Amino acid sequence: MSSDPWERSSWPEAAPAGSLADDRPDSPSERAAEDPGPRRGPVERDSAPPIPAASLRRRGLTDQSPFGIGFFGTLGALAALAVGTALLQLQTLVLLIVLSLFIALGANPVVEFWIRRGVRRGLAVLGVVLVGLGLLALGLAAVLPVALAQVNQLGTAVPIALERLAQLPQLAALDADYQLTERLTGFIASGQWADRAFGGILGAGVFVANSVFSLVVTVVLTIYFLISLPTIKRTIYQLAPASRRPRARYLADKTMRQVGGYLSGMAVVSLCSATFAFIFLNIIGMGRYGLALAFVVAIFAFIPLVGSTISLIIVTLICFAVGVVPGVAYLIYGIVYQQLDAYLIQPRIFHRSVNIPGVVVVIAATAGGLLNGVLGAILAIPMAAVIMVLYRDVLIPRLDRS
Repeated sequence: MSSDPWERSSWPEAAPAGSLADDRPDSPSERAAEDPGPRRGPVERDSAPPIPAASLRRRGLTDQSPFGIGFFGTLGALAALAVGTALLQLQTLVLLIVLSLFIALGANPVVEFWIRRGVRRGLAVLGVVLVGLGLLALGLAAVLPVALAQVNQLGTAVPIALERLAQLPQLAALDADYQLTERLTGFIASGQWADRAFGGILGAGVFVANSVFSLVVTVVLTIYFLISLPTIKRTIYQLAPASRRPRARYLADKTMRQVGGYLSGMAVVSLCSATFAFIFLNIIGMGRYGLALAFVVAIFAFIPLVGSTISLIIVTLICFAVGVVPGVAYLIYGIVYQQLDAYLIQPRIFHRSVNIPGVVVVIAATAGGLLNGVLGAILAIPMAAVIMVLYRDVLIPRLDRS
């Protein structure tokens, strides 16, 4: 018998048909399950005990140390408090930034109008800014002299009016007991009311400095936003995921059109109000105050809900100070023009650019006025336009698909 293990005669004979060898699995998966493969040595078993399944679960909040939770929670609360305090201190700057952005969006349609006619964006922005500043300077030059003259006339007329009131029998006894006329006259003549209004000379200086600073910052930021508005749009688009970028571009463009359309429309409404008021004031003999009062009407036209009423009261009182006929005439004109403005002029201007329900305008203007006065009321309507775009184009379609 040969000792060579590779000799064929030493191989095991094939098992006969019908034996156990024919019962082996035919599929590869069954063969792999039956045959563990060649053994290369003794099987080495891990001596470490198995890890319990309960210890492999993720640790929850209840497994943390209460001292650690309290410490990190306190740090988070302090960080949030610091951010909120910083925002409150920078509230004026944030409002100026938002106001400048809205003004830029309102002036952008005019800039785009000139760009479509071949003018470079920088020159178009420069022209729009110069025209806006020129109108503002013209209005201030017309208002300030009239305002100073009215203040001086008020200082001389109020004591005379108080003396006439003191002659009434009902007030004579009170004046004799408490010297009301003498005290009010001395208070007005001494100029203490001006010191109380502005906090003295230092307070008046701070008020003027803050006003000039706010105006300069607003103008500079508006110019910057107008020039770099395409870059700002591209940056906003890039913040969205690539798959949703077309949708984000559509929503951002529509939102900006809504805000720009509202502010452009308000500028047209203000211009119409001032123009018609100037013409009517010249007709009734108030031409020397016509430009200043028209500027007052234009400024108050930007205040929603109550702006036109306030300007009507101010201009009517000034007209009554000149004469009864001009006062009555302007009062009738103001009431009639308010109806035309509410039902004819504004619907024709805003019916395409802005689609905001009236109740939303009232609620937004009231809430903005309560939060931040006149500036809050002015900025509330564009913010409402943004919210309405998100409501109509994001929330409602998502609810419809759910």
